[in-house]
Amino acid sequence: MDSIIVTGNGPLKGQIPIAGAKNACLTLMPATLLSEEPLTLTNAPRLSDIRTMTQLLQSLGAEVTSMQDGKVLAMSSHDIHNHTADYDIVRKMRASILVLGPMLARDGHAVVSLPGGCAIGARPVDLHLKALEAMGAELDLREGYVHAKAPGGLKGGIVDFPFVSVGATENALMAATLAKGTTVLKNAAREPEIVDLAQCLRKMGAQIEGEGTSTITIQGVDRLHGATHPVVTDRIELGTYMLAPAICGGEVELLGGRIDLVGAFCEKLDAAGIGIEETALGLKVTRGNGRVRAVDVTTEPFPGFPTDLQAQMMALLCTAEGVSVLEEKIFENRFMHAPELMRMGAKIDVHGGTARVTGVDRLKGAPVMATDLRASVSLILAGLAAEGETIVNRVYHLDRGYERVEEKLGAVGARIERVSGR
Repeated sequence: MDSIIVTGNGPLKGQIPIAGAKNACLTLMPATLLSEEPLTLTNAPRLSDIRTMTQLLQSLGAEVTSMQDGKVLAMSSHDIHNHTADYDIVRKMRASILVLGPMLARDGHAVVSLPGGCAIGARPVDLHLKALEAMGAELDLREGYVHAKAPGGLKGGIVDFPFVSVGATENALMAATLAKGTTVLKNAAREPEIVDLAQCLRKMGAQIEGEGTSTITIQGVDRLHGATHPVVTDRIELGTYMLAPAICGGEVELLGGRIDLVGAFCEKLDAAGIGIEETALGLKVTRGNGRVRAVDVTTEPFPGFPTDLQAQMMALLCTAEGVSVLEEKIFENRFMHAPELMRMGAKIDVHGGTARVTGVDRLKGAPVMATDLRASVSLILAGLAAEGETIVNRVYHLDRGYERVEEKLGAVGARIERVSGR
């Protein structure tokens, strides 16, 4: 099993290219199931989760070809001969549930295993199912599978989400494109990945209005056609690498970065004393001498502070001057990185969904264990600012969401290497 060794060695300088968004790409890929014509995605990230979704789509009969070193995905679903998404694949990744809506909308039936994924809370799929039921789907849960059918096709309806769910909004949005009549999604997620999906579906011939707001209206059409679409910049990878110079000093330009993708996050970095500047190529992040200032953080749905940047922000605040309070409102059980940061000398007190972080002068390198995707990279960031060597174990989580992290950080001066068999 691979580990990553990080040795703190001072300020970083240079450029880091930001990949296409994992969460956007994992949503766009199932959209191929809505049409018999080809869908091509450019700016795709090269990640294990993308390979898992490729495997799932291929198991259903879709053709998926990876080109240009994995940055282009050419897909065709002209022959969907299997409508069962098997547990052996679905258990690896929660985003697998996103094949349910497209298959049901196109062919009127689907059987999809209940998904697995990171252990950061229950994250139930009931909102996905209730949305499809509002469009006339008949659902039966048995033996760990969702058996769904819509013999006469899906029909437009009003879906009022009791709370914001990105995945449920995505599933309902895709299904509604081929439903008969008008579907209205209320209390819909507003994330950039939702906007990106809507833009892609519109290129395929869908009639959609209101993406990026809490109310999305979809007028169903008889069929969708092929399209080519670039995957939006990964705002979580962007925020993660913005924190690298923020944690250990220096100046790094994030190629392809956009403030509108990480507005609330940038506000917190600014409050902590980190410089952020828009450039012709992206965003430049600078930290001068001295400690950063403590700030309080509350995770919220977009456009609020992203839950997927909470662990990385905690790593920064471990060495801030003062006391910071982080409140996690999206997922329960998402402070599993805190005990590992404490092994490095951090002072963190966790009570339920709140973590109180008292900054220390310097973290100390130590062997630590990654518990989930974002926790993995938070420990790597902490290692950049720590004295001595930090060994991050179980980094298979990392490869689900970050492509070639050692190369990207190494290119700006970090001392980081991946080793096998530790």
